[in-house]
Amino acid sequence: MRIVPLDLGTRLVPYQEAWDLQREIHAQVVAGEAEDTLLLVEHEPVYTAGKRTAAWDRPVDGTPVIDVDRGGRITWHGPGQLVGYPIVRLAEPVDVVRYVRHLEQAVMDVCTSFGIETIRVEDRSGVWLPATEKRRERKICAIGVRVAKGVTMHGFALNCTPDLGWFDRIVPCGISDADVTSLAAELGRDVPLAEAVEPTVRFLEAALADVRWAQAPTGASSNLPTKEPV
Repeated sequence: MRIVPLDLGTRLVPYQEAWDLQREIHAQVVAGEAEDTLLLVEHEPVYTAGKRTAAWDRPVDGTPVIDVDRGGRITWHGPGQLVGYPIVRLAEPVDVVRYVRHLEQAVMDVCTSFGIETIRVEDRSGVWLPATEKRRERKICAIGVRVAKGVTMHGFALNCTPDLGWFDRIVPCGISDADVTSLAAELGRDVPLAEAVEPTVRFLEAALADVRWAQAPTGASSNLPTKEPV
């Protein structure tokens, strides 16, 4: 799988730019002209709304929201958050739920590598920390995907060291009875994105090996450079 950190560590990428690139690579993978690809991005601040977003999920102050074609509801992307877009051909028969579970497991393994134990929550995608006597369940990673012609788009957003105040303007993922957290909030220290990239790539490659199409092309031509993780 080709790993492309999209100017990671050098600039914040506008959401529309990354979305356009996703669609371009998706078309190449569908056509067999590019190998499976993982885009890693740190976005400019933006709210994106999946297909199930309700009106009351949106910012109450009228902050602009980009409507996208993934599953799920509204979330935020921005500085301090590692966003991954796996664009991979799934093995047949295509099982989207199984794919999402593998994404979750990869991120759970990343959190474990930081000493943070996480859980899945029934009927709620993403990666969570369990409730305690003083704290509600809290999401550390949002996941929303789309699969078209057997190839995935969109992906996951792991909170490393973001300003969690951005989530106060919305009902994150349409869930009002839980909170949002980050690696930094749980560890009590800054967690630069660069610190999370290596374990994310490592665990994601391992997790997706079970759900990717075994005969997917490798080394296919593309005008995108392949980069080493930062």
